[in-house]
This record gives sequence, C-alpha cells and structure tokens, in this order.
Amino acid sequence: QVQLVESGGGRVQAGGSLRLSCAASGRTDSTYTMGWFRQAPGKEREIVATISRIGGNTYNADSVKGRFTISRDNAKNTVYLQMNSLKPEDTAVYYCAATPRSWGTKENEYVYWGQGTQVTVSS
Repeated sequence: QVQLVESGGGRVQAGGSLRLSCAASGRTDSTYTMGWFRQAPGKEREIVATISRIGGNTYNADSVKGRFTISRDNAKNTVYLQMNSLKPEDTAVYYCAATPRSWGTKENEYVYWGQGTQVTVSS
C-alpha cells in the first residue's frame, strides 16, 4: 500500500503561481510512475501531467503545456507540480496518483490516489 498526501493548494489570482506537492509513504521501496489529475465542478477527472519512475519522461496535457511542470525527488518520495500563469479554468481539485506501471496517462491505469487539494483561480 502507498499513501499519498497532497499539499500546496489554495486561492490565487489569474496569472499567479502555485506549487503542489505530493508526499508518498508506505511501500515506497518500489518506484512508481506518478501523475497529477484534476476535477473541476461538474466535469470528469482529467489528466494534467505524469512523470516516469526516475523522471526521464514527462507528459503534460495540452491545456497546461508551457505553464505547468511536473518533477519528482525520489530521495524525498515527493512529486511536485509547479503551476504558473494560472487561469480561472484551472480551478479544480487536484489529485496525485501512483501506478506501478512503467508509464500511464489514463485514470484507470493508476492504483493509488490522494485525497486531493483545492486550487481556486480568481479572475
């Protein structure tokens, strides 16, 4: 079992920045592909970004390319999502997720999920 805890969410004005963190605990002896997803009110959960086990490969959804950056520090069992140039449409609950797969960009490929952290961007 792996437990994931997100932090760093909050309220920010459009154009601002936030950095989300996801701390993993439990069976962290194995390295996992990690992902950030988000769910806005009334919408389905969607992929935001993913990063491979040692960080060599990353994926960003088209909607966040050039603005968001995913990174990881395996020594600290932590994954980050740096969010710049935030827009009101980025408002959502952001979830961290982990999978033992070597790669994954689909929600159903992820096994472990955090509780989520709210990000609100005001115009």
